Amino acid sequence: MNRRRLLKVSAGLVVLGAAGGAAYSQHPLFGKQPQGERLLRFAASPNYANGVFRNQIASPLLTSGQSELGMWMSSLFEEKGQPRPPGAIPAVKTDFRALDLAQDLVVWLGHSSYYVQLGGQRILIDPIFSTNAAPLPFVNTAFDGTNVYTAEDVPDVDVLLITHDHYDHLDYPSALALKSKVKRVMTGLGVGAHFEAWGYDARVVREADWYDAVEFSPELRIVVTPARHFSGRTLRRNRSLWVGFALFSPKRRLFFSGDTGYAPHFAELGRRYGPFDWVALDSGQYDARWANVHMNPEQAAQAADDLRAKRLTPGHIGRFSISRHDWDDPFKRITAASQGRGYALWTPEIGRPIFLDDRAQEFTRWWETVS
Repeated sequence: MNRRRLLKVSAGLVVLGAAGGAAYSQHPLFGKQPQGERLLRFAASPNYANGVFRNQIASPLLTSGQSELGMWMSSLFEEKGQPRPPGAIPAVKTDFRALDLAQDLVVWLGHSSYYVQLGGQRILIDPIFSTNAAPLPFVNTAFDGTNVYTAEDVPDVDVLLITHDHYDHLDYPSALALKSKVKRVMTGLGVGAHFEAWGYDARVVREADWYDAVEFSPELRIVVTPARHFSGRTLRRNRSLWVGFALFSPKRRLFFSGDTGYAPHFAELGRRYGPFDWVALDSGQYDARWANVHMNPEQAAQAADDLRAKRLTPGHIGRFSISRHDWDDPFKRITAASQGRGYALWTPEIGRPIFLDDRAQEFTRWWETVS
């Protein structure tokens, strides 16, 4: 092929690739950007300025001196440790419908997904039933053994909680599959635009700012809490708010951090709402290149103390790998960092119910058995 023809073919492939990318960008999985009346509501938020949401303290996304392109290129081509386990992750298949709704409990579904029973209500948090947590196939696939549950396994849900709109927390196929089962959705400002684009009735979706509280029943109150992170399903970032959740019943106080870096908001939440009976904290996907937006295990241990937690379960681990650290590094380090702390460390297998009453429960170092 002569040089001129090669250039024409190359140019044609570039044009076709660009056209294909433009067409794919219209796929509904990307959701919808907030607009119109939503943007007017954002203006009342102290956490919104110049068209974007912002963290409570300065939190540059990149912290290693690399450009963003350089960061992603190094992620693709640099030597890594063992970000994926060598064998299947042990998991338990629990029949949610057979659980006594009067029992307060939590079932970790891997990564940052949870099934919760509290105050007679069923709550689902950041459910990911897909095997891939990215907009492109095979980019961020689940670990072997962790695809235990589907949306069919979930009974009707009183409240669906979404911490933010990243693909490993807000999964388009899962949201569609759950639509007929979800009575109410609660999420941060702006995230409701995605749900409405996917056919959810706007009347069931409640968007909230940090420290907003909603009484879902006499037995369940939920407070939206600050986090130190960012949002966005495309290259346009921070058009919606990233949050955590504090859940309260007359008997118990629970906390889910969502994705977050370590920051003073943990101590503030401990003062306002603690002590917490049980907390789930971001403990994985940490990296020196984005040190502000995820906690390492030692920071998670300190955050649990700040919250005055009685029990801690590490989260954002065990199903997907986004960072370069070994897949089991968070489990090893949080075990060491929790020694001598004021809380008990609970490390259930995926799918195993953890009960929030005073019954005796033992948790093994199951990650040591994966081979």
